[in-house]
Amino acid sequence: MQIFWVNDKTTRNQFLELPLAIYKADPNWIRPLDKDIADIFDKDKNKAFRFGKAERWILKDETGNLIGRIAAFVNSKYRNKGDDIPVGGIGFFECINNQEAANHLFDTAKKWLEQNAVQAMDGPINFGERDRWWGLVTKGFQEPLYCMNYNPSYYVDLFEQYGFKVFYDQVCFDMKPKDPLAPKIWERHNLIEADKNFSSSHIYKNQLEKFAGDFATVYNKAWAGHGGLKQMSKEQVVLLFKKMKPVMDEKVVWFAYYKKDPVAIFINMPDLNQWFKHLNGKFGIFQKIKFLLLKQFKPNRKFSGLVFGVVPEWQGKGLDAYIIGESAKVLQSDASSYSEYEMQWIGDFNPKMLNIAGSLGNVSRSRNLSTYRFLFDQNKEFHRHPVL
Repeated sequence: MQIFWVNDKTTRNQFLELPLAIYKADPNWIRPLDKDIADIFDKDKNKAFRFGKAERWILKDETGNLIGRIAAFVNSKYRNKGDDIPVGGIGFFECINNQEAANHLFDTAKKWLEQNAVQAMDGPINFGERDRWWGLVTKGFQEPLYCMNYNPSYYVDLFEQYGFKVFYDQVCFDMKPKDPLAPKIWERHNLIEADKNFSSSHIYKNQLEKFAGDFATVYNKAWAGHGGLKQMSKEQVVLLFKKMKPVMDEKVVWFAYYKKDPVAIFINMPDLNQWFKHLNGKFGIFQKIKFLLLKQFKPNRKFSGLVFGVVPEWQGKGLDAYIIGESAKVLQSDASSYSEYEMQWIGDFNPKMLNIAGSLGNVSRSRNLSTYRFLFDQNKEFHRHPVL
């Protein structure tokens, strides 16, 4: 076996093409868009390079066949609650079912990370935001959502045999959006609705700046500072919403207000993989035309939950039930075309959010991903992510 540094056009293309051999017989795999993976490693497109760096490698067998790949990265902004040592990351791991090959990839990443003064590695994670390419699928090997990791079940053994341990589990839930919500959701919703100080609205594409400001307010109060997440400016959210606008469905993006102040957000999107799975990873001019035709003539029956949050002073007071009920009034109407809904992952370190998700009604755990950690000093005591 021989490892090769990804440092030119040929090796970059091999890094992108390698998964084709791994998943050629797997009907559930959806090939990610090449551009979505390539952009992670583009210093002009990934702001994580302001705070760190990344490297990639591919692995070939004795006859020159591609058999694995891995990326490693350090990011000064990457922190988890309770961390007392610097931690790096690995991701975009793919490998044949061979422990020696996997170990070769893990060892290569570990050596590079040690040279960059970190003492542990988490993986598989992203070099960037946590809502993409985060975690190893350990249960629920079904079609992935857009920008969600997918892997064969044997990857669990490859990680654990090397010595990785589960740092936290990432739980996803699904439900049929037109199934009735649990009665207690409506009870709590109705109590809030009776107070005329509260109101709700779905987003309007012609008022993106206004809603961007509302999103930033709730986001910064609810999440900024946790796990290395930083404050988002209104201008940053405007840019994000403008990128989302072509595929945004106004009726699945919701905001709740108290005396006109934003206090909760419930952000969902059509699952783009239901269209992108027909493009074979490419997004050139012909694929863009095909995408527009698919979007026009092939209704998307699945949407996914991206962000759900309530500002701290209103948590535990029914705002979660209120905003869910308000959205359900629209999504459960006859005009709604959605028949599937899946929430993006919730960490097992966040029992409050897990309880909210599990209390909606006829919901089930759709899949489990896990973020693993490997301590370079194996004599150091391992601790899971602390509960929030």
